[in-house]
Amino acid sequence: MATEGVNSREVDYAGKACTLKAYVAEPSHGGHQHPAVIVVQEWWGLDEHIKDVTRRLAAEHYFAIAPDLYSRQGHKVTRDPNVAGQLMSGLKQSDGIDDLVSTINWLKAQSGVRASQIGIIGFCMGGSYAMALPCVSRDIKAAAPFYGEIPPDEQLKGLACPISYAYGENDGWIQRKDVDRLASALQKFNKPGEVKVYSGCSHGFFNDTRQDVYSAKDAGDAWERSLKLFEQTLKQK
Repeated sequence: MATEGVNSREVDYAGKACTLKAYVAEPSHGGHQHPAVIVVQEWWGLDEHIKDVTRRLAAEHYFAIAPDLYSRQGHKVTRDPNVAGQLMSGLKQSDGIDDLVSTINWLKAQSGVRASQIGIIGFCMGGSYAMALPCVSRDIKAAAPFYGEIPPDEQLKGLACPISYAYGENDGWIQRKDVDRLASALQKFNKPGEVKVYSGCSHGFFNDTRQDVYSAKDAGDAWERSLKLFEQTLKQK
């Protein structure tokens, strides 16, 4: 699906273990450098929903890229939760982090990217990576994880950027006690950010292709919070 004012394409670049594929969307008016946002997939793979989110960010004047974290497994996409679980289990987190670092390095080499201003957003499995990456990379200047796993406090001590974390109170995957621990850790370690718990929402509530869990009102609020964070951190000169 096309988005007005946005150009999109598929790209390949070198990763540690294989050639990585990714989907890129950027504002169509050339000649400008834009801050960048990495979009990290759910366990389904690099599907049309994630591509749509990437285009939405480009429409907000970001250079957006969604790397295929299943590149090592043959670029799989599925709607079957059993297959998705196998694919996610087949990706070691350290390998996923390596591929995201390769994505950062590729972004830094692009003439249309303001290399000092890179953010990350992710959902489900991608939310876990959007939480983990800024704990190990100082290249990430803002992070918007949606219902991802919370790293141990020892890792959260290294969190190097502001975050906006979105969580549904009826999430059956991510435990509320860990989300509360994140909120406490932000205060304890003096890290900027917010944790927003959405009443009545389930895991995946942002995904508008899944009517069983999608909540338009709450997804809209979480999106606006993410955009506000990126506006305040990535668009500053």
